[in-house]
Amino acid sequence: MQTGFSGQRIVVVGTSGSGKTTLAREVSQRLQIPHLELDALYWEPNWGEPPDDIFRQRVSDALMGNCWIIDGNYGQVRDIVWGRADTVVLLDYPFGLVWRRLWRRTVRRAFQQEELWNGNRETIRQSFFSRESILLWMLQTYFKRRKQYPQLLKQPEYKHLKVVHLQSQFQTDNWLATLGDVKA
Repeated sequence: MQTGFSGQRIVVVGTSGSGKTTLAREVSQRLQIPHLELDALYWEPNWGEPPDDIFRQRVSDALMGNCWIIDGNYGQVRDIVWGRADTVVLLDYPFGLVWRRLWRRTVRRAFQQEELWNGNRETIRQSFFSRESILLWMLQTYFKRRKQYPQLLKQPEYKHLKVVHLQSQFQTDNWLATLGDVKA
């Protein structure tokens, strides 16, 4: 795990429900840099999905600045995001922790009808009784992502990246402490 952090173009990755957005928001506050969510750039009203070229352009435009933190796992824009980033924070938490967090988040969102991006909301039916369930998605992708990210980070085009590999909430809390307190 890296300490002595100096990144200003940061991407937070990890499986669904690992806490990417929560961590990115915290880092954004501590470093006083803008936070972006790939989900917000991707999802259109009524859970519409944009063509790849439109999504790639949105991401390129969003990352024009010198300082930012972005969270998400979209492979179709990885070359853009990771190519412009100087740091990858990999949340690699145990399955049980991620499952519990995702379950609680999904129940809260579905029952409270929280608005996510562009008017979209998770419904009880979508969350628990459909093939589009985020819970099902996590089950299908968790182990694949845990194997995929270390391999991707070894690729030559990503050698410029500093990697912060966090495997527990304790490690994450300690790493956050190296960033200092939230600035007023």
